[in-house]
Amino acid sequence: MTMVLDQTHDPARKSWLASANQAGSDFPLQNLPFGIFRLSSGGRPRAGVAIGDRILDLAAALEAGCLELPAHTAAAAQQPALNALMAEPVEARRALRLALSNLLSEGSALAGDRSLHDRLLPPLSEVRMQLPAAIGDYTDFYASIFHATNVGSMFRPDSPLLPNYKWIPIGYHGRASSVVVSGTPVRRPRGQARPGDVPAPRFGPSRQLDYELELGAWIAGGNALGDPIPLDAAESSLFGVSLLNDWSARDIQAWEYQPLGPFLAKNFATTVSPWVVTMEALAPYRVPAFARPAGDPAPLPYLDGAWNRSQGGLAVTLEVAISSARMRQEGLAPARLSRGDFGLMYWTLAQMVTHHASNGCDLRPGDLLGSGTVSGPSKDERGCLLELTWRGRDPLTLPSGEARTFLEDGDEVIITGFCERPGAVRIGFGECRGVIMAAREL
Repeated sequence: MTMVLDQTHDPARKSWLASANQAGSDFPLQNLPFGIFRLSSGGRPRAGVAIGDRILDLAAALEAGCLELPAHTAAAAQQPALNALMAEPVEARRALRLALSNLLSEGSALAGDRSLHDRLLPPLSEVRMQLPAAIGDYTDFYASIFHATNVGSMFRPDSPLLPNYKWIPIGYHGRASSVVVSGTPVRRPRGQARPGDVPAPRFGPSRQLDYELELGAWIAGGNALGDPIPLDAAESSLFGVSLLNDWSARDIQAWEYQPLGPFLAKNFATTVSPWVVTMEALAPYRVPAFARPAGDPAPLPYLDGAWNRSQGGLAVTLEVAISSARMRQEGLAPARLSRGDFGLMYWTLAQMVTHHASNGCDLRPGDLLGSGTVSGPSKDERGCLLELTWRGRDPLTLPSGEARTFLEDGDEVIITGFCERPGAVRIGFGECRGVIMAAREL
């Protein structure tokens, strides 16, 4: 397995669209993430590619003859979801990326045809983003050893990590129907919880609502039922990644998770950002897999390989901020809560894919894998309020003077992410937002 660097990654390459060349833009020419949008004026969902402050309408570009693609790729690019495009072979995806880069680069034929610009490239401010794909299945992992150790120490101080953690990528099957796109309000869930030592549980709105800072990985080609995916082929089974917030009701979770793990505490909502940053765009930001401390077991052979050890990680910086209703009323900017490094995950995305399919489970284009909470060794790298407030023991103080142990109604959580390194252009992921709404009355 190799990550191909080509002219699409060249930091000297510029777009004829000025906003794509601005320092700090999430969507320079070297990124080209895919998403699904509707025009604010209406119409069917359409596939597009973010560039600067605009989105290239793929169907419109094909209809105008500006983009020449093989028939099967062109058909996939005109679907109202990205599943068909995700199913395209790696070579076709790379060829599409090159064609898009050429079209949007300085000196292209489109650069001088201003009559087409507004028709092919509506402003991002004038579109409504949709879920990137029709999600067949959603699986969430638990791949940060720092997160697992912190959470485990709250409940099992003498033995925070269960014996299997360093041997197996832990995950659970989530609920695809409740995955929503960024900007969708999140309703506070109701459920059973048993606070303290009371003899019986109560049923009502969660009092310990939390976020989880994650990346979501989108499956590409997948595998047939019964066929595993070897580790060396796992990267080809990934289309790209988005930001992901796995909302969690901690009080409900604490009561229900034994003996079968997460259920209603997790399946009421999962928010993803609308943009899928492709694995091809992430090629310059590969890093070695997490260096396991001395004494930790090596992965079993099916989860181990030279390429994964040397390039299996991703250097993605993730940040999470909060904006309370009072902060917005007072005109205060969102307050950053933490910053995480995805390169510190104990298990790589490829290992998650390979383990998921190791029993013959079929993964299909458009399936979604959550990484699990991205946390690091220091307090400002903790990726959820459960860790940041240590289960409510150490409240946070917001710029408005408000205290927080867990999320209150009206709070908005904003996740952002970016990749940068010397010799490469910074690329970003957009935003993953959600506002908490009050629980519905029964």
